[in-house]
Amino acid sequence: MTQSSVTGLERRLARRILETRGDPRLRIVLWNGEEIRCSDAPPIGRVVFRDRRLMPELLLHPELGLPEAYADGRLEIEGDLPTVLKLVLAAPVRRTPAKRARDAWELFRRRSKSLQRSRKNIHHHYDLGNDFYSLWLDERMAYTCAYFPRPTASLEDAQLAKMEHVSRKLWLRPGERVIEAGCGWGSLALHMARHHGVSVTAYNISEEQVAWARARAREQGLDQRVEYRLDDYRNVTGQYDAFVSVGMLEHVGDENYAALGRVIDRCLPTHGRGLIHSIGRVQRQPMDAWIERNIFPGSYSPTLPEVIGILSPHDLAVIDVENLRLHYEKTLEHWLERFEKHAAAVEKRFDPRFVRVWRLYLAGSIASFHVGNLQLWQTVFQRTRSRDLPWNRAHLYEAR
Repeated sequence: MTQSSVTGLERRLARRILETRGDPRLRIVLWNGEEIRCSDAPPIGRVVFRDRRLMPELLLHPELGLPEAYADGRLEIEGDLPTVLKLVLAAPVRRTPAKRARDAWELFRRRSKSLQRSRKNIHHHYDLGNDFYSLWLDERMAYTCAYFPRPTASLEDAQLAKMEHVSRKLWLRPGERVIEAGCGWGSLALHMARHHGVSVTAYNISEEQVAWARARAREQGLDQRVEYRLDDYRNVTGQYDAFVSVGMLEHVGDENYAALGRVIDRCLPTHGRGLIHSIGRVQRQPMDAWIERNIFPGSYSPTLPEVIGILSPHDLAVIDVENLRLHYEKTLEHWLERFEKHAAAVEKRFDPRFVRVWRLYLAGSIASFHVGNLQLWQTVFQRTRSRDLPWNRAHLYEAR
């Protein structure tokens, strides 16, 4: 049988793949140019199989088969990539007993309490080079969900608004001490120090990020009020008025939630309060296998009850939860647009496969937030008996 020939079984399998997506606007183009469709509705996108071996790979390994084939160039997607992926991901996944059992096994298999493993995982993603991330992030190198006061706001304005939104939720007052767990390139710590008069101690285990953050603190004359420590959050010591973590919980792993809860408990006094900002899910399940392999090894996105479970054993009460899912979709749209403008430079530094991997990661994340597979929780908490908090939410939106 030649590479170009197509059997009746292969046609039926391709049609079955389309039917499971549940959207008639998607097409499959086989290796011989033959188009498989489920209706005559105008197509929005086409998935093009360059290799007949893709068919069994997709059937045997659906989570890895399609993204790996795209990364290798054996599969193309015609049409706007995020839009096509929204169609692909829109169909609900049936949580059969077998699926729940596989998810439980994957969650157990991927667990690791090792600090060495944590450092290796962070290095894999965040130490790709500051010059790589500076191509497509905003000027402050904020690599977490922005907050768009208006849908038309620029990425720079939205990231600044996110930092102010977080600061106001923490109800920061001049002279207070703040502990930040997982600070990225340090922009939030600098914002809190400059605009709210606090002192910040920030922990991070990415050497490149910490070096960049320290340089920015010196340039801005804030190195006496912001300290960046190249260390793991589990080694936090001292007491602080507020605890904040933006975009770190995804890398902690649920096996380490109890340890994180103990850290928060020991560093907050009776008037202490805090905020955890994290990608999450409605139902407990492991990270997408392809993302875990290629982008974020060791990652896990918690359910909201799991976030609350970090706090409740330690006399910490949740006082506010906000879901910024649609804000993260828009943040990623900005990132992907900027990434595409610099794709040639990224390919020159790395290789074509690297570009395709990151393009698919960013576009797939847009689709995942769009269809609700991923959420974004901002959870604010304080000591159970504390009465030291604003009476209402007016302070979040007052003009300054």
